[in-house]
Amino acid sequence: MVKAIVGANWGDEGKGKMTDMLACNADIVIRFQGGANAGHTIVNDYGKFALHTLPSGVFNSNTTNIIGNGVALNIPVFFNELKEVVSRDVPMPKILISDRCQIVMPYHIAFDEYEEERLGKSSFGSTKSGIAPFYSDKYAKIGIQVQELFDEKSLREHLERIAPQKNVILEHLYHKPALDIDALMETLKEYKEMVEPYVCDVSLYLDNAIKEGKEILLEGQLGTLKDPDHGIYPMVTSSSTLASYGAIGTGIPPYEIKQIVTVCKAYSSAVGAGAFVSEIFGEEADELRRRGGDGGEYGATTGRPRRMGWFDCVASKYGCRLQGTTDVAFTVLDVLGYLEKIPVCVGYEIDGEVTTDFPTTVKLEKAKPVLKVLDGWMCDIRGIKTYEELPENCRKYIEFCEEQIGYPITYVSNGPKREDIIKRKSALK
Repeated sequence: MVKAIVGANWGDEGKGKMTDMLACNADIVIRFQGGANAGHTIVNDYGKFALHTLPSGVFNSNTTNIIGNGVALNIPVFFNELKEVVSRDVPMPKILISDRCQIVMPYHIAFDEYEEERLGKSSFGSTKSGIAPFYSDKYAKIGIQVQELFDEKSLREHLERIAPQKNVILEHLYHKPALDIDALMETLKEYKEMVEPYVCDVSLYLDNAIKEGKEILLEGQLGTLKDPDHGIYPMVTSSSTLASYGAIGTGIPPYEIKQIVTVCKAYSSAVGAGAFVSEIFGEEADELRRRGGDGGEYGATTGRPRRMGWFDCVASKYGCRLQGTTDVAFTVLDVLGYLEKIPVCVGYEIDGEVTTDFPTTVKLEKAKPVLKVLDGWMCDIRGIKTYEELPENCRKYIEFCEEQIGYPITYVSNGPKREDIIKRKSALK
């Protein structure tokens, strides 16, 4: 059976913890899009980890961890991350890398940095991981696939075709040095030696695994609102964050994806620029940020303080719909235990009219939150194992949010550890 785990909102929803939990029963965990520009934070018996490219199944010795063709693969970052995990007493995981996966080149990272520098105050808030230049090259058909590393003559010819275009931009737009093809070839030779033991035909491998009845988990990065088509464009990422892209980014038929677990935070947070209707500021935001997550709400990749807000029913309903959600995982609920009253965004007011449908970016920029205030439960809910044991107001909060978004909340996370999860039967049919 193939399952996907994806985010409903801006990313930062707690997908790492949920993937780590679901991976315990998975034969295969595969990353299908994105790169090292976002992280999944995981807390388990080995400690606390922020994974950027490694699939979240690396902590399970029975799981094969795959980098799919849809991923932006920064090879040295990937292997440094693998080395870091193994250095902390995690057994060497089983790793496969798609031969069709494309490589983040050193010049992609440089171009990302130069463009953010050029844009100044109008920048996109990039993590400067080379993601936008990488995907630009991929769709301009000048990207470099892993399989090209094994044909040196063809690879050099490819670089010689790319260099004139890049050098014009480097010289005239950014006023930076031209590409050095000999140096790039040496770098790519090192990359080849690093990936060679792991490269395989992933689509064929997965086809056989599906026929054998293996349990396969597709791991998404970021969330619906960062999707380049359906998100808060242009403040989005450069690859599709939707579960449906899991079929493309791995090479499996779309009808094989049977379950889509969409992760929602019990409040909202975001890193980077873009519309964020339920955002809060000042001491109210600082307090939630300090208490949030495990050790506070700071980006797993950048360390930047996350923007904070109340749970957004409009954005979450939209995010779940676009993902094709079968199950919602409601995370970090325990964080809200300090609040006597908890606002929830139930609508957007735009030009004097209230809507519960998520609008396009131009209208979104004008939206003001319509809030409903619920009673808090004012206690610590960590350690509770069953839904019925949760305080009444806590259950009311979950059920209110579930009714508003219209998708079944079947997992409730009440702590950072793998075992801090409550499974429930939703009231929704």
